Amino acid sequence: GHRHPMYIALDEIKEIFIGMGFTVLDGPEVELAKLNFDRLNAEEGHPSRDWSDTFYFDEDSRVMLRSQTSPMQVRAMDTMELPIRIIAPGRVYRKDEVDATHSPMFHQVEGMVIDKGVTMADLKGTLNTVVEKLYGKGTKTRFRPHHFPFTEPSCEMDVQCHKCGGVGCPTCKGEGWIELLGAGMIHPRVLEMSGIDPNVYSGWAFGIGLERTAMRRFKIADLRLIFENDVRFLEQF
Repeated sequence: GHRHPMYIALDEIKEIFIGMGFTVLDGPEVELAKLNFDRLNAEEGHPSRDWSDTFYFDEDSRVMLRSQTSPMQVRAMDTMELPIRIIAPGRVYRKDEVDATHSPMFHQVEGMVIDKGVTMADLKGTLNTVVEKLYGKGTKTRFRPHHFPFTEPSCEMDVQCHKCGGVGCPTCKGEGWIELLGAGMIHPRVLEMSGIDPNVYSGWAFGIGLERTAMRRFKIADLRLIFENDVRFLEQF
């Protein structure tokens, strides 16, 4: 039978990481803001916590639909023995208007490694391997400096546009590159909040949007096609 392109992409990602010795974790979609924000170093007043971006259940903004799969990093750090290698796929929610690349509900895969002597080079090496396995040998990536509260240093990773091969076209908004994921070294404060000594252990984390991954993997130009469940579209897989 036909399978949704996103789940095909998810299975491929899971397989790649399981092959590298990662454990797959599942977590709640209704989450505590404490785990979604505070424990990830995004304190009160951080723009990502805004009511205009986040679906809260209570006036005190304590309970929410998770806006990222990152709380699973915190849950893992609190409960698992070190070293840790996990990925956590799942649905996340943000108040985004629907367009070709945005939706209020989407799927993310969070990944995290914590061990002794882990560096940014490990992060890049792992992510480049994953991208080549997903999109084929020689797929070009680039890493740009970025800022996320729970990682330091942080980066975004782009892959060369599949439609134009980097020349620039409507799919990549003329840029030749498509942003695929955000990543970085886990902030020492985030490790400390889980009782992990940042002088002994280091780690990295990334969050990858599944829809975007599937769009690139199957050369789909408009995100809305993924959610509208049009049989004519889904039958292509």
